[in-house]
Amino acid sequence: MNVIRASHAGFCMGVALALHKLDTIVARPGERVATFGEIIHNPQVLEEYARKGVHCLHSVEEAEGDMSVLIRAHGITRGVEAALRERCARVEDATCPRVKNAQLAIAEATASGRDLLLYGEAEHPEVRGLISYAAGESHIFSSLPELEAMLGEKNLEGRPVVLAAQTTQDRQIFDEMHRRLAGRFGSSLTVLDTICDATRERQEEAGELAARVQAMVVAGGKSSGNTRRLAELARMRGVPTVHVETADELDPADFAGVRTVGLTAGASTPRSIIDDVERRLRLMA
Repeated sequence: MNVIRASHAGFCMGVALALHKLDTIVARPGERVATFGEIIHNPQVLEEYARKGVHCLHSVEEAEGDMSVLIRAHGITRGVEAALRERCARVEDATCPRVKNAQLAIAEATASGRDLLLYGEAEHPEVRGLISYAAGESHIFSSLPELEAMLGEKNLEGRPVVLAAQTTQDRQIFDEMHRRLAGRFGSSLTVLDTICDATRERQEEAGELAARVQAMVVAGGKSSGNTRRLAELARMRGVPTVHVETADELDPADFAGVRTVGLTAGASTPRSIIDDVERRLRLMA
């Protein structure tokens, strides 16, 4: 089978930096190392670090005083970070620079108490971290219909508001939200450009690739929001799309009659997994 692989597939800058920081800490002799939450959303990477003795903490209470704790790439809430720094000997920050910039931009833009309108997944760790930086009330929505429903329920007319997004959200949908809110709030609306360029590049390339192939494969963690959105985008182009975490999940029956397949991957997918998926696809008749 002919495989066309996206040039922007796999680790983004923020993920690469976070893993480099973790590798540096793991290499220190005698350190007890932990991450607060999953360092990235990829189970194979997490299993590899677990074998190296890296603990994954899910609450401040699990942290012990002699641990070196790394804040995950998605960031954490302000309150949790403060509690960790009080409790642990060493806390290092591996928050993606784009996420950190979004946190600080939200803090500055809402310092006067403006409401935050945030386009994102309410239960995603990045989103929980972002809203912790808002000085005013926060309203979260994950789609245009949810935004419209929220505006119908909340009495925000005449109030200054700030629009921002989780860094891995869809740029085109965000732009449409901006347009609609500008018509409603006018000069009372402040818009923060918080969507990552790496996300935009991957989404645009996935859409362009889907137009050239008979099927798409997206490789990456099932819990990775940006990976799921790549698969959703490809499906929206009307192309049969398979989302796999590893090459072992590929089923030849899904590619019956397919001569050309497109391959892309989320920002937390290791190159080794992408390579394995590509090799397996090329071996299919």
